[in-house]
Amino acid sequence: MDHMSFSFSDTIAGYVTAFNRSEKSFGIQTSDGREYQAYLTPSAYGRISQNLEEPYLDCTARFGEMLTPGQHVFAYGVFYPHGQDYKFEVKYLVFPGDEPNKYRHEEPDWWVKQIRSIADSYLKWQFGYPEQAIDYREYRTYLNLAGTKKRHDFLQETDTVSRLVYGFASAYLLTGEDRFLEGAEKGTEYLRQHMRFYDHDEDLIYWYHGIQVTGNREQKLLSSEFGDDYDAIPAYEQIYALAGPIQTYRITGDRRILRDAEMTIDLFDRFFLDKDGVGYFSHIDPITLDPRAESLGANRARKNWNSVGDHAPAYLINLWLATGEQKYADMLEYTFDTIAKYFPDYDNSPFVQERFYEDWSHDNTWGWQQNRAVIGHNLKIAWNLMRMQSLKPKKEYADLAEKIAALMPDAGSDRQRGGWYDVVERTLGEGEEQYRYVWHDRKAWWQQEQAILAYLILHGITQEPEYLRHAREASAFYNAFFLDHDDGGVYFNVLANGLPYLMGNERFKGSHSMSGYHSTELSYLSAVYTNLLITKQPMDFYFKPQPGAFKDNILRVQPDILPPGSVRIGKVWANEQEYTDFDADALTVKLPDTQEQIKIRVQIIPNT
Repeated sequence: MDHMSFSFSDTIAGYVTAFNRSEKSFGIQTSDGREYQAYLTPSAYGRISQNLEEPYLDCTARFGEMLTPGQHVFAYGVFYPHGQDYKFEVKYLVFPGDEPNKYRHEEPDWWVKQIRSIADSYLKWQFGYPEQAIDYREYRTYLNLAGTKKRHDFLQETDTVSRLVYGFASAYLLTGEDRFLEGAEKGTEYLRQHMRFYDHDEDLIYWYHGIQVTGNREQKLLSSEFGDDYDAIPAYEQIYALAGPIQTYRITGDRRILRDAEMTIDLFDRFFLDKDGVGYFSHIDPITLDPRAESLGANRARKNWNSVGDHAPAYLINLWLATGEQKYADMLEYTFDTIAKYFPDYDNSPFVQERFYEDWSHDNTWGWQQNRAVIGHNLKIAWNLMRMQSLKPKKEYADLAEKIAALMPDAGSDRQRGGWYDVVERTLGEGEEQYRYVWHDRKAWWQQEQAILAYLILHGITQEPEYLRHAREASAFYNAFFLDHDDGGVYFNVLANGLPYLMGNERFKGSHSMSGYHSTELSYLSAVYTNLLITKQPMDFYFKPQPGAFKDNILRVQPDILPPGSVRIGKVWANEQEYTDFDADALTVKLPDTQEQIKIRVQIIPNT
């Protein structure tokens, strides 16, 4: 077949170079500098990106005004054979903003509105709120596209409950709306009462995989039921069990949560930590708690990204933010030193190595991963290294983060359509110029999050314009295509061209992989990085500490690990009355000596 004899639809993302009114065409230059000519059809229509719960923003009548040089745009259309080339005819356009260098996602309240909507959607889907009370007996791991769920024979996974709790807590931190704190506190209590196991013999805590409900029978599952980790206790499940409670602890200071965290970290240090070497093992046997047990099979004496790197973003950074304890800073340093030393593999691949044997030799045969790269894990490392860089600066942290940031656009992003891919081969075959997709060229919501946060914080700290461009492009793609304006929340996956992919588990709003976590973490931290580091706008944060909960009655309010001196407290309100007992530069509030739970609102302002 003549390769020029068929048409196909696709998306081009880029920047307008010129608009020809007589031809009704415009030039569009992609992120990597390639230029196309796009032709408007009589039926072409366009919109400006709208946030969740906002009305459709039609801009079809404004094409002549908006297609100006420098304008960022997503153009979906059809490539038709045209002589020895193709002609691209546009069917619809999506604009991230209504003029060049203006992005709606940089509006001060964009991400606050988004997290409020997502959290409200999960309250409605899981509990029927506000018509019904928040009751975690109604929680389901699996939710379909519209948020409906099974009434009988269902699973409640500990990690997905915890991740939903994280979302509610983060929504409260940004909005101060009590329903979100209620969701976080009730979820934390449900985790403690139903999914936490106290081992009297060992005097430690670990967390069940989940609860299987069949008819009237409830069965607690200690070892993982997930295929990759079956019949073992994986480190990442214990890690993410703390994600929601610790974010809630930042708000309330509930000492029971702190005690749970301390005892879970004790579990890591006693049984997951390689005391003869470096790092944390990925799995332990559920009976012997031995990481080298033969029963673990392919997970025996293994280490991976999750067991080493996921401590920081899931709970450890937030635990340090809430307590300021040196021991948590030391644990962060230990994990980041391990990553910086063992994960780079740049003689062989632009991607980090993610799976290892006990001695840190590379495991390129494990399960689905083989010698493959998860794009989002590389970006997650860059993002978290830059957070750590503000706590304890080290050249190797900054160098690795910037190395990843320089390599990833060519290796892992879609330079024509926008967005970031999923899993690819770590090395090129003979004669190959592109890293091949392992299963598909779809784009997952959580991998977009890692790109957005990585480049936002990189630009916020270094002021490098190229990082801002990548952050804007990733945010624009996410907000143009991942928001579900019909049913709420965000889509799991989109096709390469941005259209939602709604098949199998990827059509769900709740699953083993998806809960109210990555979308709300993205909202929370995008608001922090954009407003406080980039556009320099003040933000309000909300807390509701229990009486006497925090050490020395000091509430620590730094919203994330930010560069020293970059922000300070502007004002504080206690129960809506202005309150002055705070240290602006230390980002601490001396709480009133009271037996009542007081709502604290703190204005954080950037130092310019």
